[in-house]
Amino acid sequence: MAGIEEVARRAGVSTATVSRALSGRGYVSDATRLKVQDAAGELGYVVSSTASGLASGRTRNVGVVVPMLSHWYFSSVVEGAERALLRHGYDTTLYNLGGDAAERSSVFTHFLLRKRVDAVIAINLELTTAEVTALHDLDKPLVGIGGPLPGVPTLALDDVELARLATAHLVSLGHTRIAHIGGGQEFDVDFHLPSNRRHGYEQALEHAGLAVDATLVRSADFTLQGGYRAAKQLLGSPADRPTAIFAASDDMAIGAILAARDLGLSVPHDVSIVGVDDTQQAPFFDLTTIAQFPRRQGEAAVDVLLAELGELTPEEPTDFGLPFELVVRGTTTRPPRD
Repeated sequence: MAGIEEVARRAGVSTATVSRALSGRGYVSDATRLKVQDAAGELGYVVSSTASGLASGRTRNVGVVVPMLSHWYFSSVVEGAERALLRHGYDTTLYNLGGDAAERSSVFTHFLLRKRVDAVIAINLELTTAEVTALHDLDKPLVGIGGPLPGVPTLALDDVELARLATAHLVSLGHTRIAHIGGGQEFDVDFHLPSNRRHGYEQALEHAGLAVDATLVRSADFTLQGGYRAAKQLLGSPADRPTAIFAASDDMAIGAILAARDLGLSVPHDVSIVGVDDTQQAPFFDLTTIAQFPRRQGEAAVDVLLAELGELTPEEPTDFGLPFELVVRGTTTRPPRD
């Protein structure tokens, strides 16, 4: 097999330039990088990740830890992070904590600590002090997505504000009887997302001078089926039916749309519905929602991580607040006239 010296001669550059071009470390112009890659391909040269790691003390590998992969949000964040890491010459090792507490413990006490990873991205996991300390003691940079972690740079959505924005949209249309479908206490785990979104809903009502009516709040499990059942309860009685629903996820909002249709109601003319997420299904149902851009979240976490590793200097001070925006489609309109 050809060596790095032969690649350098074929490309007409130094061995140091070949190393930078093929490892992703250090600046190389696009033209030179392509020339080196072409020469390496012609000669069948492959960079030894083991040798590169021994020389630099780096493995070019980042561990990404998620609570589950079956949900679209987590897979989308992982996709964004993986693509960004690949662009910078890093591999990704994925840890799915879909099992029990013992499995989680083994990841943080064995795999992440003993496996050769340069750094860790934790997605929507409220890590314990011991877990954070174990990584910091080994000098492994850690970046979180989802909520505050003491001593850890963490990118987070303002769930209170996004819920306030969704509810305020309904208020602006003239709705005064607005229901909320959100998670109950059993779902109020890492970073208290369900509670924060309910707080935002309540703040928007109070800001508009509207009373918070506990009978207009229903708990669900962030699934389409859960949203369907909750909406059936809210919309089943014509006498006290809400004219609008803010659901804390698109899945629950879509469930509410289906429940309204089964009850013979028109969306949005009889009831307006807003969700959160902007999933792939949202445009199909013409759903008004709050977009949260999960792939961008993964990319942003990688930018912060590379800055922690000293490989990327942000052009501007990092804003750890993640972006979101209201996407108005066809499931919201003014309330029906009496």
